[in-house]
Amino acid sequence: MATVYVIGTMDTKGAELRFAADCVRRAGARPVLVDVGTKGPGDGADVTAAEIAAHHPDGAGAVLGLNDRGAAVAGMAEALTRWLSARTDIGAVLGLGGSGNTALVTQAMRALPIGTPKLMVSTVASGNVAPYVGPSDLALMYSVVDVAGINGISRRVIANAAHAAAGMALNPPPAATAAEKPGIGMTMFGVTTACITMLREALDADYECYVFHATGAGGQSMEKLADSGLVAALIDITTTEVPDHLFGGVFPCTEDRFGAAIRARLPYVGSVGAVDMVNFGAKDTVPARYAGRTLYVHNPQVTLMRTTPEENRAIGRFIVERLNRMEGPVRFLLPLGGVSAIDVPGMPFHDPAADAALFETIRSGFVPAPNRRLIEVDAAINDRAFADAVLTAFREIV
Repeated sequence: MATVYVIGTMDTKGAELRFAADCVRRAGARPVLVDVGTKGPGDGADVTAAEIAAHHPDGAGAVLGLNDRGAAVAGMAEALTRWLSARTDIGAVLGLGGSGNTALVTQAMRALPIGTPKLMVSTVASGNVAPYVGPSDLALMYSVVDVAGINGISRRVIANAAHAAAGMALNPPPAATAAEKPGIGMTMFGVTTACITMLREALDADYECYVFHATGAGGQSMEKLADSGLVAALIDITTTEVPDHLFGGVFPCTEDRFGAAIRARLPYVGSVGAVDMVNFGAKDTVPARYAGRTLYVHNPQVTLMRTTPEENRAIGRFIVERLNRMEGPVRFLLPLGGVSAIDVPGMPFHDPAADAALFETIRSGFVPAPNRRLIEVDAAINDRAFADAVLTAFREIV
């Protein structure tokens, strides 16, 4: 029977969680009530808070019995993530709660593969939900009223969520057919669009090309697909999220950028697309510490700042350290003629010294191996010659 894990704090939301489990059961699925309360044991849980807390790497004592509520919730979130990630019978996951439980349960949900049904009924689902959703496909449902008793509103909202979770658990998507094309993750920015368009046109007949806008969440989403086994290869041409991460831009990656390629050992073709820029909002939002820098107003809401030679050396070190840890087939290409549409002669970010610092840092730090090659191309990133070199490298390793 399809299993729906119903997760919340049984000490404060027990009635609501039991009601949700009853709805799941009536809909034909099997509910498993999971208690993640940190204040005291609740009644009726199938999996107790103590059982979950025991999965914390430092033991249950790092979760339960703490005076610091924030530390207890953070500890329970880590324990739940480890426990839930080890389940092999998940049909769906349903969470109920306020801000604390939303942060707790969605952390564990984000660790699950793309495609696993995840639904959170939350009091904070009508605001900025990016910290809760991240790169995952979890769904948030606004509770309208607080999750504080069963009443005429909460009964409808919770029942709808429970029936939705049961429906997803009972009706998994059709299995892939032999006719379906394998997927490729690609990263793109406005200033690398021409390159990705040429690649996509060349590969569309044989592959599904999943293009991700390199806005921080875009790169994370692509890597989440890689971790979930939903792409066959990565063509990661646009790594502009790295300078934003290092220098305070609005589209940053995390320290785990490139981590999925390391873990999954997928065929990986990458480059340094758009690392000539750090992205900010409107021009007046550029930090004062960057006064006097070369800026380019992409549109009224996006201002680009040209990276310096020193910054490009830091970008190169960040990238090459991770490339050297990749054990799958890797080809990394350097477009010697320019890394973006505005980093070519006559354009505002053309800076050969900055590019040279980037290329030399990667060149000197790269460790060649039978699986791993660095390729230099005497062309700009949006030139046909560079796209052809990417295609040749991709076909060589896939």
